[in-house]
Amino acid sequence: MIWLAIPALAAAAYYLLALIAAFGAGHRDQSDRSRDREGAVFTPPISILKPIHGRDPHLYDALRSHATQSYPTFEILFGLSDPNDAAIEDIRRLQSAYPAIPISLHIVRTAAPNAKAGVLAELARHARHAVLLVNDSDIEVPPNYLRDVAAPLADPHTGLVTCLYRAAADSWPSRAEALGIATEFAPSVLVARLLGVAEFALGSTMAFRATTLQQIGGFETIAPYLADDYQLGRHISQLGYRIRFASPVVETNLGAGTWAQVWRHQLRWSRTIRVSRPSGYYGYAITHATLWALVALAAGAWRAAAAALAIRMIAGIWIGGGALQDRNTLRYFWMIPLRDLFGFAVWIAGLFGDTVVWRGQTLRLRRDGRIVSAH
Repeated sequence: MIWLAIPALAAAAYYLLALIAAFGAGHRDQSDRSRDREGAVFTPPISILKPIHGRDPHLYDALRSHATQSYPTFEILFGLSDPNDAAIEDIRRLQSAYPAIPISLHIVRTAAPNAKAGVLAELARHARHAVLLVNDSDIEVPPNYLRDVAAPLADPHTGLVTCLYRAAADSWPSRAEALGIATEFAPSVLVARLLGVAEFALGSTMAFRATTLQQIGGFETIAPYLADDYQLGRHISQLGYRIRFASPVVETNLGAGTWAQVWRHQLRWSRTIRVSRPSGYYGYAITHATLWALVALAAGAWRAAAAALAIRMIAGIWIGGGALQDRNTLRYFWMIPLRDLFGFAVWIAGLFGDTVVWRGQTLRLRRDGRIVSAH
């Protein structure tokens, strides 16, 4: 029975590593910020590319946070596939409120398997500036976001800049998903960075030079894949460039999703990770500390169970509530074990099947992450 305590101890070691990674990232970020401040005069004109699909309840606030940036020169290009998309109303409102900011709206017809990447390819053709920034439509950013994200690109060895993110939510299922982002996903990103896995970018922020995009063949290169953010980071990394995490933590709003919606979203995410980085996905098995703590407890190894659960809770609260400044984590930390068990169920379901639901379509994926068909 003592063997049943080993996974709990391994999970405890993983979250201890996450804590070490969080402390280390803090020191690295301070050093990077000092370097970036020395090159703070590096404020190249930026083209913000925003693919839009549908109107989220907090969409206008997210869009407005980009228009109010404290930055010398930038433009915002919005791309939509549906000319009747309800989000157009918010974009027109933004154009009226900020006439001094170049804000354009583009209706894009694309046959790309990943319609978002197809829209981005068209927006990139209209972009006027040498630095491009892409983030998800629902991302809300702080006032100095563009300055902080642009600064690392002063280093010619930096090919892409990305950011960690937290989530706000308006329902219990969405709060559980937000808790998973802050206390499970963010620690996994920090551990990956600590272990030298640095080939990925997060859709919350992707800033890069237009020339770098051309080097990988444009957005057309990643259009066959569902995980466009991961693929963009991987292709840029393969050119020999460094991927940097900028200091801002941006925020997405998950709205008031139901348990069924959260399940579908998390399952899409899990299956996408599995086909993009299978070794990493299978490695996630050891990160389910609450499950392994229960297994160890059932085996009578209560010390191992207590250690796994305690370190897991401390890491979740420290990273979510501290590093990400996520109030959701501090308010609902008691839900972490319950959210962990839900996450394990999603992980198990993610091991099987090759279909995901995305933007109202059911997509079938190949083993390499390419989209095979849509219906």
